[in-house]
Amino acid sequence: MLSFTQLDWPLFASALVSSTLFPGGSEALLLLHLQEENSSVYALVGMATLGNVLGSLITYMMGRFGFQLSHRWFRVSQEKLDRTENYFARFGTPALLFAWLPIIGDPLCLVAGMLRYHLMWFILVVSLGKLARYSFLAWLFI
Repeated sequence: MLSFTQLDWPLFASALVSSTLFPGGSEALLLLHLQEENSSVYALVGMATLGNVLGSLITYMMGRFGFQLSHRWFRVSQEKLDRTENYFARFGTPALLFAWLPIIGDPLCLVAGMLRYHLMWFILVVSLGKLARYSFLAWLFI
């Protein structure tokens, strides 16, 4: 059993920052740590996934609570908002599986928050996608 202090906090922090609106390189750090002799694949993949999901949740919350403020400042037309809502209603849930992708992942999470997508579904779907990505990377490079 791993203790709290044995967990890889730099990997967690890198994954968290990588999934917010800031760039990061959690994949490279994960692969580096996987090459170490006493590394636990499950713990490393878990830490990276947890950090990445938490970062996406921060972006979601920025959309959910920051939208009211930004809506006043940026004047998004109701037509654009309706069109975005229709696209997200059609493709939102499956698209959130790809929240780990560069460029489109962060806006997906932000829009999910703006449109008040169900929080538990958001966490579940985003977690599945991010866990699959880190698991695949670990499998590929071990």
